[in-house]
Amino acid sequence: MFNKSINFGLGEDIDALRDAVYKFAQERIAPQADTIDRNDNFPMELWHEMGELGLLGMTADPEYGGTGMGYLAHVVAVEEISRASASVGLSYGAHSNLCVNQINKNGTPEQKAKYLPKLCSGEHIGSLAMSEPGSGSDVVSMQLRADQDGDDYILNGNKMWITNGPDADTLVVYAKTDLAAGSRGITAFLIEKDFAGFSTARKLDKLGMRGSNTCELVFENCRVPKENILGGVGRGVNVLMSGLDYERVVLSGGPLGIMAAALDIVVPYVHERKQFGQAIGEFQLMQGKLADMYTTFNACRSYVYMVAAACDRGETTRKDAAGCIL
Repeated sequence: MFNKSINFGLGEDIDALRDAVYKFAQERIAPQADTIDRNDNFPMELWHEMGELGLLGMTADPEYGGTGMGYLAHVVAVEEISRASASVGLSYGAHSNLCVNQINKNGTPEQKAKYLPKLCSGEHIGSLAMSEPGSGSDVVSMQLRADQDGDDYILNGNKMWITNGPDADTLVVYAKTDLAAGSRGITAFLIEKDFAGFSTARKLDKLGMRGSNTCELVFENCRVPKENILGGVGRGVNVLMSGLDYERVVLSGGPLGIMAAALDIVVPYVHERKQFGQAIGEFQLMQGKLADMYTTFNACRSYVYMVAAACDRGETTRKDAAGCIL
């Protein structure tokens, strides 16, 4: 671990959280990071261990098993987990933010009581499914249909590139309930892996983030009870947008962790590697590169932390949330 940088004044609770997550990630995740990448598989026991530490419900209400610590705490947790393994960090963020946070923000009390406790404990794994083979950010162009049949909805179509898809027990899925209504015709559903007509296709073999299991979802006359509508019929875009800024900010912790990991490797190396009779870290060119790495890293941290703190105050703006990812 490279020497600690400036104290960002995040508070004793956040500092204690960082120390605990760093210790867990370095002891339990980092030693198997190479194996996770080579085998392209997420160790299932990590979900239970993260649940025991209270990491899976960082922004969920305590009455449903969460810790309610907020978005700044969540960013720090994603950062330290990603520092040990970016793949584990990505799956962790998809579960704890894209799925858990959306249910906590938009679910009915009955939905929260049914799904959040097991998601927060690590007994169940969560996912969010929006992208399709022919649509991504263009939400209105999605083709997954949900046709009403009495008190149920019948879903037909596919979702693609879904993080945690192969392992998820609970999924937030967006589908069209009214083809003529544009953005107002999209509805969010809570899908359980055992629903008849729902299945997953083969796991995708990716170039990077291997170990963050990703696949295609298949819906063939998948029957979903109306009680599993999240946020109301035709309000899928509202549900999506209600969490988008927070998702961008929280997932920005991933790149922060990757930058920290790069410094963890580089700083000791420039003292150990010698050329022309001296450590390469003594050369001015190398010192300049290290200075650029260090200042860029801390500038990014400062910006992301400030925006995350603004999220906790309810003051964030869309442009700053998007800026965190950049």
